[in-house]
Amino acid sequence: MSRRGWALFLSMCVIWGIPYLLIKVAVSDLSPATLVLARTAIAALLLLPIAAARSELRPVFRYWVPVLAFATIEIAIPWMLLGVAEQRISSSLTGLLLAATPLVGALIARTTGVRERLGMQSGIGLFLGLIGVAAIVGVNPEGSGAGPIAALGLVAICYAIGPVILQRYLSGAPALGVLAAALGVTALAYIPIAAFSLPDEMPRATVVGSVVGLAVVCTAVAFLLFFALIAEVGPVRATVITYVNPAVAAVLGVAILGEQLTVGMGFGFVLVLAGSVLAARRSARATPTSAAALAPARDAG
Repeated sequence: MSRRGWALFLSMCVIWGIPYLLIKVAVSDLSPATLVLARTAIAALLLLPIAAARSELRPVFRYWVPVLAFATIEIAIPWMLLGVAEQRISSSLTGLLLAATPLVGALIARTTGVRERLGMQSGIGLFLGLIGVAAIVGVNPEGSGAGPIAALGLVAICYAIGPVILQRYLSGAPALGVLAAALGVTALAYIPIAAFSLPDEMPRATVVGSVVGLAVVCTAVAFLLFFALIAEVGPVRATVITYVNPAVAAVLGVAILGEQLTVGMGFGFVLVLAGSVLAARRSARATPTSAAALAPARDAG
């Protein structure tokens, strides 16, 4: 990998490990719906002009049905659920549990479409991953209950279905155009939803900074860098960041917010990573300039 490739890779490992921390800070003053509206609106205002300037927006109109489906499954529902979950559990636990998303994706890939046979390697991977998730939840020092855990389970399912929509129905659409349109549509949809939960007073500076960081750095800039990373190292190698982001989220939560991270949770995370690698390992190719290149990505939070 070139020096530029390493720089992009390390940047993405950190940038997509930050959202869980920022969400945790933001929902201390804002409702989850208000956070989703602010994040998507700011990011859309930044990316829509860029997509239009690159002539990547007009072609997306031909795919408006799958774009709406993608916006709902990959952004509107999971980002709301993330905010709801992090009102009650730590950002580090959130990141560790969502490390299981590739397991859900592997299971979906083998039960839909071509219906690949579940081989021994994939079966072992899924088994290890499930044990890892159980370990993380079982030694959770917060005792948060089933609600937030169930919400994160739905987030993982949404994050696993989103790439399927991209690969099957949006493979011919420009990636930046799809992302910008999806963010814009989500922002419009959340205007009436968030209208009932707007804050009565100006949020604290840390909350405002978190929202801006989520929208600008973790969404708009992050995807531009991710596209550059795909062009530099290819889509398959670029997906390795999905295995590093949860560890970054856990470290940031402990170091900055003073969250608890037990040895058992760390052991469970290792099992989830090992299981994800085994279960999801397969040959894959994608076109860097198409929406299919987004399929392996996980915009954390």
